[in-house]
Amino acid sequence: MSEIRTGLGWDTHRLAPQRPLVLGGITVPSELGLEGHSDADVLSHAITDAILGAAALGDIGMHFPDSDPRWKGADSLVFLRHARDLAAGRGYRLVNIDATVILERPKLKDYRQPIRESIAAALGLELDRISVKFKTAEKLGPVGEQRAADAQAIVTVIRS
Repeated sequence: MSEIRTGLGWDTHRLAPQRPLVLGGITVPSELGLEGHSDADVLSHAITDAILGAAALGDIGMHFPDSDPRWKGADSLVFLRHARDLAAGRGYRLVNIDATVILERPKLKDYRQPIRESIAAALGLELDRISVKFKTAEKLGPVGEQRAADAQAIVTVIRS
């Protein structure tokens, strides 16, 4: 009998000058980037949390605390692979990922394919298992005021 689970992930980071804007392992040209202890890849962080949640393995902060100097400036794709490996250790295989980045600007539509390809390669998944969408906050709140970026992710896993 198969067991199917779903995990939900969410992350937010402040926007700051002279920081790279990294989304799903891809650096997007922008005047503002994401502030954080690692590379602050808000998309990878949300997906990592969703994977961990689906397998009931806690959250990203438990595995990669921002108080640990090892993770200063770290590539967040490392976090994604680690979460996948932990879930696999419990017998779970990733089925699909559906994620949304909420960012006022820059417009991200031209980066959808490279971001999907980066995530798929990092996780060893077929491209058709990765969905990434982009939204604005319609100039409302910290995201709409260009002070932050958010990402949400839902991950489905199966254990047979």
